[in-house]
Amino acid sequence: MRVALFVTCLTDSLFPDAGKATVALLERLGVEVAFPAEQGCCGQMHVNSGFPRDAVPMIRSFVNAFEGFDHIVAPSGSCVGSVRHQHEGVARKYGDAALVAAVEETAPRVLELTEFITDVLGLDDVGAAFPHRVAYHASCHSMRVAGIGDRPYRLLANVRGLQLVEHAGADECCGFGGTFSMKNSAVSTAMVNDKAKAVAAAKPEYLVSVDSSCLMNIGGALAIQGSPIRTLHLAEVLAAGGR
Repeated sequence: MRVALFVTCLTDSLFPDAGKATVALLERLGVEVAFPAEQGCCGQMHVNSGFPRDAVPMIRSFVNAFEGFDHIVAPSGSCVGSVRHQHEGVARKYGDAALVAAVEETAPRVLELTEFITDVLGLDDVGAAFPHRVAYHASCHSMRVAGIGDRPYRLLANVRGLQLVEHAGADECCGFGGTFSMKNSAVSTAMVNDKAKAVAAAKPEYLVSVDSSCLMNIGGALAIQGSPIRTLHLAEVLAAGGR
């Protein structure tokens, strides 16, 4: 089984520990992980901002970089959702027949980390230990675009010592939405402040998600509100204390 890591721009530039934890976890589970150095942005920002034509070279680069792998695993529900649900439409409208065919062949092999662990490896217990109170934020793109469902909860339920605490509006948007947070900053700020207050009220030690973008947004609001709650990517939790 040939498996590649699609690290994503945000992980690569701002949250490398999430990428390192993803590789460490998969290798602990017996998976040999390759990293195609020629990979780059999936083009989501350009598509979401109304410039889909500009995403075509990135889509072309993406399918070329990951050609031949059985599975392409990413620590991001957002980017996985973009590849699976935006690439084909953009390729059909602005690309060519060869690009459409390449996207149709590549996109189904792109999986968010928890999908790969539960669906391909057949595991709900990865042998992790994390003795802390944890709240989980179900990011919009992971739930509504990538459709990962309850997979993160199933994995968290089997982490030794972890106490999962519920917070109000756990599946509500944090207000980030990529460029939405810049174009509609007032609305975005109001949304993330509500989210941060709801998280703080549950009194977890950590807020966990599969998307670093949401964690960055909520973590900033928590810090501004003076909360001691730390944010952590789910991969870092699942890689902790492994046996």
